[in-house]
Amino acid sequence: MVEVRDVVIVGAGPTGLALAIALRRYGLDVLVVEKEPSTKKEARACVIWQRALEALRDIGCADALVAEGLAVRRGAFRLRGRLRAEYDMAVPGTAFPHPLSIEQDATERLLRDRLRASGEDVRWATEAVTVRVGADGAEAGLRGPDGRVRTVACRWLVGCEGAHSIVRKTLGIPFEGERRAGLQAVQMNAKPDWGFPQDPGLTQIFLHRGVSLIVSPLPGGGHRFFAFRDDPAPRSEEPPDTEEMRELVARATGDPGVRLVPTTPPWSSRARFHDRLAASLRHGAALLAGDSAHLWAPVGGHGLNAGLCAAHNLGWKLAAVHRGRCPEALLDTYSAEQRRTAAGVMRDMRHNITELPPGPLTLAALSLAAPVVLGSRRAERRTRLLLSDFTRHHRPSALSADAGTGGGRRMPPRAGDRLPDLPVRERDGRPRRLHDLLSYERWTLLVFGDGHDRGGAADFAGFRERYGDAFETFPVRSETDVPGAVPAGTLLLVRPDGYVGLRAAADDRSALAAYLERWFVPARER
Repeated sequence: MVEVRDVVIVGAGPTGLALAIALRRYGLDVLVVEKEPSTKKEARACVIWQRALEALRDIGCADALVAEGLAVRRGAFRLRGRLRAEYDMAVPGTAFPHPLSIEQDATERLLRDRLRASGEDVRWATEAVTVRVGADGAEAGLRGPDGRVRTVACRWLVGCEGAHSIVRKTLGIPFEGERRAGLQAVQMNAKPDWGFPQDPGLTQIFLHRGVSLIVSPLPGGGHRFFAFRDDPAPRSEEPPDTEEMRELVARATGDPGVRLVPTTPPWSSRARFHDRLAASLRHGAALLAGDSAHLWAPVGGHGLNAGLCAAHNLGWKLAAVHRGRCPEALLDTYSAEQRRTAAGVMRDMRHNITELPPGPLTLAALSLAAPVVLGSRRAERRTRLLLSDFTRHHRPSALSADAGTGGGRRMPPRAGDRLPDLPVRERDGRPRRLHDLLSYERWTLLVFGDGHDRGGAADFAGFRERYGDAFETFPVRSETDVPGAVPAGTLLLVRPDGYVGLRAAADDRSALAAYLERWFVPARER
C-alpha cells in the first residue's frame, strides 16, 4: 500500500525543519526525509538576525535558541587595524533588538527537538531518488536505509535539500546564475591571542589589502574567524590549517604576532560559492525553499536567515491553500516574494565591502571617506537595518494592496511592509505591543482610532460571518510620542507572517471587501 501524506519535505536542514514545524502548527500531516543519518555536526552559519528571530518566535522556536545563543550587541570596523567606526547593533520596534550568535548545528538540534515535540521525527538515512508531480499532488520515491525504494504520495512536495536539489532538477527548473571566480571564504573557530578587544558581545570587521575578515563571538567561548581572500589555488578543497588562518588574520589586522588556538571541537572550512536563483519556486504541487531555491556568498549567515524566513512565508500560505481557506494563487505570491527577496540579498552581498577583499585604491578611498561612509549616525542606522532584514518588504507583491489613508500613500507602514512592534492601547486603555496582537495561525485586522471612536470588532461582524475565523479584529490607538506611530483613521490587515497585506482608511469597507474577496474563500464554499 502506498503511504499518503499531506506534505513531504525533502531535506532536514534549518529550512526544512522550520517549514515542517510551521505546517504542523496548522495540523498538517508532514513527513520530513533526509539522506544523512542525523543532523549535521558542522558549525557553518553562526548568526541569526532579528527578522529570522521573529519568524522563529512565530513557530514557537525562538526561546530555546535565545537561551542557548549569545546576543551580539556591538560592532567595530577597522581599516589596516585602526578603529574607524563602532556600531550599536540594537534595532528598535522588535522583541529581538540584537542579532543572535549561535552555530548552525545547535540551531538544527533545537529545531529537531521542537519537531519531535510536535509529532514524528525526521526519517533519517532516506533519500528522495525520484519525483513525479501531477495535477492533484506528487509522489516521491524514497530509498531507505535498507536500500529499498518506497513510494510516498502527497498533496504537496517541498524541496529543501540544497544546491543539488533533486526536486528542482527533476522539474527542470533552471538554476540561473554563475560561480564566483577568484574568491574564496576561509573560516575557523578559534581563541585569539592578540591586542584587540575580546568582548563576548562584539563583532569586529577588519579590512586590509587583499583580505577582509569578520570576527564574531561564539556562545561557548572563542570566535568565528571568517575571511574573504583571492583564490590562488582554486583546486584546493582542504580546510585551512591553523597557520594558514593565523597568517590571514595577521594580514587583516596588521598584527604579525597574533596567535590562534582552535576551539574544541575544532572546525574550519574552505568554500567557493555561486550566485544562483531558481527561475521559479513553484511547479504545481512542488515548491522550493532554502538553498534549493537560491545561493550566494555566505556573508553573515544570510543564506540561513533567508531560508528561515522563506519557511515562515511558505508555511502559512501552504496551510491556507491546503485547508481550502485561500485560492492556490496564494502560493504563487510565495514564489514571487521569495525570489525578489533573494535577488535583493544577492545584490546587497555583491556590493558588500566585507565580501570584496580591497585593493590599495579601495583602502585609500575608504580611509578618506570613513567618517561619512562608516562612522556617521546615518551609516550606523542603515547598517543595522540592512543586517536585521527589517527593510526587506513585499510591496510589489500581488498580495499587497494600498488603498491609502489620510496620512498619504507613502507613509509607513505601507502594504507589503513588516509591521513594527510598536506600543499601542486597546479600546479599554490597556497598553499592548502590536506583535502581541498578531498570530501565525490567522490574519489580524488592526483599526487605529483616536480613543473616541465608537464601534469596534462588531463593525466587521459581517466579514467574520462570511469568512469565518480567518482574522481577528483589534481596535487600537497609537502612542503618539513613538516614532513611526500608525496614524488614527488607518486600517491594516496583517498577514500571519507579520507583513501588511492591506492598508486602507479605517472607514473604507469596500477596500477590505475587495481584498477579502480576492484572497479568501468564503466559509460556506470550503
